[in-house]
Amino acid sequence: MADSDSQASSTPNLNASKAPQKVEVVVQNPNAQGEINISAELAIFLLRVGVSLLMIHHGLEKFQDPEGFAEFVVGKYLSFLPGDPVIWTYAAAATQIICPVGLALGFFARISALGLLSTMLFAIYFHLFDTGLEGFPFAVVEGHNYAFELSAVYAAIFFYFVCAGPGRLAAFRKTNTITYYPKENS
Repeated sequence: MADSDSQASSTPNLNASKAPQKVEVVVQNPNAQGEINISAELAIFLLRVGVSLLMIHHGLEKFQDPEGFAEFVVGKYLSFLPGDPVIWTYAAAATQIICPVGLALGFFARISALGLLSTMLFAIYFHLFDTGLEGFPFAVVEGHNYAFELSAVYAAIFFYFVCAGPGRLAAFRKTNTITYYPKENS
């Protein structure tokens, strides 16, 4: 009986402190020895910068004729959006100019990719509403590309960066430490 009393008194009281405890978990990379697949990281970097450079001109085109894009695209095909179509045109143009810079540098890369993904989802909707599936996937179309094809490829790339992040060759790389505060059992 004495052993059980001494054991009970040496067990710490887990509810002694009401303040939440900070817990850090270090997520190890499968290549924990410092091995980096430099060719894969370079490919991710080139994809990130290349797709960003290609995307910027889409935003510049919208700034070139915002009223035309607002009338013939946003007003006609995306009329469910609230507010003035010109505001949506400027928002899309700004997203397609600012977010590629963030993605290319790796600065808020996932948020930048999410913004770009959202513009591409609207573009896919526009193209599908305008031309339909055009016999996808087996039809040979007149312009050799489905109208929604480029937007879908962009969307797939931006979805990858939303999920995977910018890779190691980024100006602002995320650490592998996750901090959370576990809930107390009451």
